[in-house]
Amino acid sequence: MKWLQWAGLPVGIAILIGLVLHEGVAGLIQVIGQAGYALLWLVPFHALPLLLDAYAWHLLLGRRASLVFLWWVATVREAVSRLLPVAGIGGEIVGIRLARWRVTDLSGVSASVIVEVMVTMAVQYAFSALALILIVASTHRADGVGTIGLALLLSLPLPVIAVVLVRRGGVFHAIERWAVKLLGASSSLLQGMDGRQLDADIDALMCRAGLLMRAFLWQLGGYLLGAFEAYWALQLLGHPVSLTAALAIEGLTQAVRHAAFFVPAGVGVQDVAVVLLAQLFGVDREVALSLALVKRMREVLFGCAALVSWQVAEVWWRNSSSRVVGVGE
Repeated sequence: MKWLQWAGLPVGIAILIGLVLHEGVAGLIQVIGQAGYALLWLVPFHALPLLLDAYAWHLLLGRRASLVFLWWVATVREAVSRLLPVAGIGGEIVGIRLARWRVTDLSGVSASVIVEVMVTMAVQYAFSALALILIVASTHRADGVGTIGLALLLSLPLPVIAVVLVRRGGVFHAIERWAVKLLGASSSLLQGMDGRQLDADIDALMCRAGLLMRAFLWQLGGYLLGAFEAYWALQLLGHPVSLTAALAIEGLTQAVRHAAFFVPAGVGVQDVAVVLLAQLFGVDREVALSLALVKRMREVLFGCAALVSWQVAEVWWRNSSSRVVGVGE
C-alpha cells in the first residue's frame, strides 16, 4: 500500500500542476485576488464542522474527556491524515495517543475511535448518496455522475464486511495472538494491548443503537455544515450557487477523495472532482479551479496550525511529565 501512495502522489501533483497551467496562472490569481483576504475566514470556519464531529466522538467516549480537548485532538487527527505521508489510519493512531492524556483506559479510547471510524464510513456513504440524488435532481444529468454512483455501490460491501467482522467479535484478540507469535510476548509494541478487552469494549458500543444513531447524526451535521465552505467560497469568488449545489459539490468531492485513498491528500484527484462538479452547476472552469485551490489552501493552513499546536503540546506534556517524575523522586 505504501508504494501505491508514493506512486499516486507525483501523479496527483502532476494533474494539479497541469490544471493550473492549462487555465493560466494569471487568470487564477486575478479571480482569487478579487475575493481578497475575506477568503481567510474559511480557515477558522472549518473548526465548526470539526466541532460537531468531535462531539460524536465525545459521546462514544462516554464524555470522559472534555469536548474542547477532543475537538483539538480531532484537528490534529485530520491534519496528520491529510498532510503527512502516513497510512490512512495514521491520524487515528495519533488521536488515540493524545486522547490518553485525559483518559488512561487504552482499550476504551481505542474502541471509541474504531467505532467512530465505522460511523464515519456510514456517514460518508449517506452524504455521498444524498449529494448524488441532489445533483441528478438539480441538473437532470446522470451521465457525469453515474461512474461515481457505481463506484459507491461497488465499494459498499467493503465497509459492510468490516462492520460484520468487528461486530462478530474476537477480531482484535485474534490479531493479538498472531502478533505474540510473530513478535514475542515481551515485545514493547504489545505492551498494554488487551485484544480481548478491546473486542468487548467495541461490542458494548456497537450494541447501543441509540448512541450510534446520535453519533451518526452529529457527524452528518458536521458534513452538511462543511458544505457551506464551497457555498461561501463561490460567493466570495463572484459566482454564487445555491446551498443545494454546494452540498452536491462537496458530497461527491468527498466521495471521489475517499475512493482515491491511495493518493496522499487526494492531490489532483480532489481538485479535478471540484472542477468537474462545479461546472455542472454553471460555474466556469477558471472559477471552479479557483475554488479547488482555495479549498486546498484552507486545508494546508488549518492543518499546519493543528500540527504546530500538536508539537507545542508534545513539548509541554514531556516537560510536565518530567517535573512530575522529578517531584516523585
